[in-house]
This record gives sequence, C-alpha cells and structure tokens, in this order.
Amino acid sequence: MPIITRPLRVLLSAAAILSTAVILTIASTADAAAKPTIVLVHGAWVDGSSFSGEVSRLQRAGYTVAVPANPLRGLASDTAYLASYLQTIHGPIVLAGHSYGGAVITGAATGNPAVKALVYIDAYIPDQGETILQLTGAKPGSAFTDPAKAFNLLPYAGGPDGDVDLYIKPAVFHADFAADLTARRAAELAATQRPLAASVLQAPAGPPAWKTIRSYSIFGTQDRVIPPAQQTAMAQRANASLTRVKASHLALVSQPDAVTRVIERAAAGTR
Repeated sequence: MPIITRPLRVLLSAAAILSTAVILTIASTADAAAKPTIVLVHGAWVDGSSFSGEVSRLQRAGYTVAVPANPLRGLASDTAYLASYLQTIHGPIVLAGHSYGGAVITGAATGNPAVKALVYIDAYIPDQGETILQLTGAKPGSAFTDPAKAFNLLPYAGGPDGDVDLYIKPAVFHADFAADLTARRAAELAATQRPLAASVLQAPAGPPAWKTIRSYSIFGTQDRVIPPAQQTAMAQRANASLTRVKASHLALVSQPDAVTRVIERAAAGTR
C-alpha cells in the first residue's frame, strides 16, 4: 500500500477544495444563466414603484429585475423606447406589462428573439390596429370610457397641437382605479400619479408579439378600468394562460404574491 506523505496529503486536499470550488462556480453560473431577466413595464397613472412588491420577491428568488420608466407620451414612441431598452439586455427576457404597459410590451417585443414570454397584468393585449379607447369600451363595465368624467385634462408643453395630459380625478381614483387598497394608500397614489397623453388613447397598435411569444394574463375580477370580460376575451385571443384574482385594476399592488407566481411560472417555461 503506498505511503501518502504529509506534503502529498496537503496537495491532494488543496486539489479537492479547488475542484469543489470550480464545481460550485459552474453550478452557480449555470443557474444564473438559466434565469431570464425580468423586465417590468408600468402603466399609466402609476410609476415603477407600483412593482415594488414583485421586485423584492423576484430578487429574493435570484432573478435580475429591471423596471424601466415608461414615458407615457405616445404608443409608437413608448414602444420604440422600450424596444431599444430591451436590446441592451443580454440573454433571455420575460417581459411583463401592467395596464397600458401591456400595449407597449405587445409592440416592443415584436421581432426580438430574446423575449421568451409575455406577462399581462390587468393589461391591454391589443391586436394590430386596435386602440386603447376601443378596447376599454369593447365590453360594458369600465368607468373610463368617458375621458371627461374620469380625468382632469391639463395642457403640456411640447406635445402635439391640442394634446393634453390625463390625470385621474382624485374623487374617482379610489373607487374606480384602486378599490381594493386602503383610502390612505389610494390617496398617496392619486397624488403621485404620472399622467398619460390623451393622444395615446386613439393610437393604433402595431403588429403584436403575442402571436409568436408565449403569453400569460393575470387580472382582477373587480377591475373597473378594463372590464374582466374584455380581459378574458383578449387573453383567450392571445392564447394566454389565464389567472384571475380578487383585485382592482392594481392587482400588482394588492396581490404581489399572485402576480409574482405568474411571472415565475412564465420564467420557468423559458428554461
């Protein structure tokens, strides 16, 4: 039986430690490579902080998460902005959009092979040529079909002639936009809302990415912005996996666990 000297034992031990470290590094790298980047796109009358619940949960699960600002200035320009942002991300992407953000991701992902899944959260899922205003009123139940009743209209500098910014009226924000949140939380969101340019409502959507990319939809059964019947119809047309939750139009704020689960399911389907 060969005699193992102390120097040889030290050398073998060091080699074993190095091999283990290499294996763990490879495993860690492979796990990281297997996880897509999650890109979350907010809608109108909120900002990126509306995804704070999902961001913290996804980061704890080991995902890289990005929440680019949605300009809310025009469907074509917002879509182009997001499309250029997506080009800076290496590796597979799961792209999620809330409300108007759904229309933006529908166009921005078209032709981008890195986008492996689309997740719609209380969101518009337009086909080519459709508009936000058209989809909002396609089925009864929306409190936002008449802009004059739902919004304060304020002029803004640098926009097209006659265009205005739309702010949800504070008197209707809680009841029609955020009914399942506390009055205090709804008041905070109403005060910090980001406006949408009115011209966006009648801008036609371009070729939809959901025709070639696997899609998921989650929405609140108490949504008073996009009626649940309309969200069901859009999701079915897109052949999207459908999840309903008891929530208002802000399921991403009131139901972050449920929304995160759908995003993680979409991510798992890309591996």
